[in-house]
Amino acid sequence: MMAAMRAVVQRVDGASVTVDGETVGEIVGQGLCVLVGATHEDTDEQAARLANKLWTLRVLDGEKSCSDVGAPLLIVSQFTLYGDARKGRRPTWNAAAPGEIAEPLVEGLCAHLRALGAHVETGRFGAKMRVNLTNDGPFTVWLEV
Repeated sequence: MMAAMRAVVQRVDGASVTVDGETVGEIVGQGLCVLVGATHEDTDEQAARLANKLWTLRVLDGEKSCSDVGAPLLIVSQFTLYGDARKGRRPTWNAAAPGEIAEPLVEGLCAHLRALGAHVETGRFGAKMRVNLTNDGPFTVWLEV
């Protein structure tokens, strides 16, 4: 199986991330809150493809994309997207990339989005984060690139 960056995309009407009571990332109004996971073999090329997909995904009101209406994105790194609980009751995280691989990929994703013209807010890599959002729809989709 080919490695794939994973993203859980939620259409939101506002979202924020706090760390130790401090807001570190926030979007107001309609946009996307994206939880992103990377595995060991993921590449910057995949991060660029994911950025293009997120920027042009037609999931906002009127089948518009973030690029159509300038909607912001909140990107939150989440290694648990590669959790595997098929055996036993305790998930394993073996497929999740370690921080030294995952962090540059998530930063690269954000850089690619910004190069496309996106307003991007982020969580804080490796921190215990509280993500607060209003899911608009509700609407949630899973992507792999």
